[in-house]
Amino acid sequence: MPETAQRLVKSGRQVLVQAGAGAAAGFTDAAYTQAGAQIVADAAAAAQADILVRVQRPSPGEINGLRAGSVLVALLQARTGPEVVQALAAQGVTAFAMELVPRIARAQKLDVLSSQASIAGYKAVLIAAGALGKYFPMLMTAAGTIAPSKVLVLGAGVAGLQAIATARRLGAVVEAYDVRAAVKDQVHSLGAKFIELPQVASAEGAGGYAREQSPEDQARQRELLKKHVGEADVVITTAAVPGRKAPLLVTEDMLDAMRPGSVIVDLAAETGGNVAATRQGEVVMRNGVAIHGPVNLPASMPYHASQLYSRNVMGLLELIIDKEGKLKLDFNDEVVAAMCVTHAGEVRMK
Repeated sequence: MPETAQRLVKSGRQVLVQAGAGAAAGFTDAAYTQAGAQIVADAAAAAQADILVRVQRPSPGEINGLRAGSVLVALLQARTGPEVVQALAAQGVTAFAMELVPRIARAQKLDVLSSQASIAGYKAVLIAAGALGKYFPMLMTAAGTIAPSKVLVLGAGVAGLQAIATARRLGAVVEAYDVRAAVKDQVHSLGAKFIELPQVASAEGAGGYAREQSPEDQARQRELLKKHVGEADVVITTAAVPGRKAPLLVTEDMLDAMRPGSVIVDLAAETGGNVAATRQGEVVMRNGVAIHGPVNLPASMPYHASQLYSRNVMGLLELIIDKEGKLKLDFNDEVVAAMCVTHAGEVRMK
């Protein structure tokens, strides 16, 4: 964003911005120029910088254009794209994967997964509200009372909690379930009911993430959730295990229990989907139930997605650039160590 570029310029850094890079988010080249940045013609020119910041990971051709000894910062999806990591190491690039920020208090301002997941959870509810042929809130009308819609959110991480909050603001009755029993209080604080499945063990993992459940626990979970899925007007699924295929939460027989006209928004569509019938990037109609498999929802809100990502990146730059403007890589720092996947020709990712 221009505001971030201005902060870097004021701290003595030279900032290059690819022409048109901010246009889709509403940031003009003139705004960057006014902030003190220099506009360059294309990505290849920007790639000659000491530190290159991108959103998504580069293609093989773009990696070949990077300078040895330069630093790359991007959402590399390093766990699922080891070939990209190997290519960056071979090119001699020091690469930071923004998605690998550790979940510790002092790294919160770098947490791009949380900042973007919040947008996805918010937008998922708007998609559902637009597709559902009902009001979300209860209404008292001259023609009688309109009952509120019932929303079920599966997964109460950042995306799920934002979905709960948004659905509640729209007046829906909300239930939520998560394999981590520790989120119960957060769900209640947002005015939703937490579904407790006493026969299913909690799956709290490292860093607050969910760990993968056993097949037996997954089967019990699905059977116990079937009734709740069948009663919902809207189901929003957000469950993901970092670096793995998304767990299946809503099976074919659970879909059979849903009423025609119901809506599902599957936020895990890009990693295989939480719903049996999900197709990435499509809306599937199954027995009258609309199953949405949206892709890259944060990009549908480009202004705030860019603003938050820009601030996340700024947090990393402040950590790896000293006051004199020199690169400072302290691999004893757990944040730097966790996020740096290549350095000096070697793959550092564990």
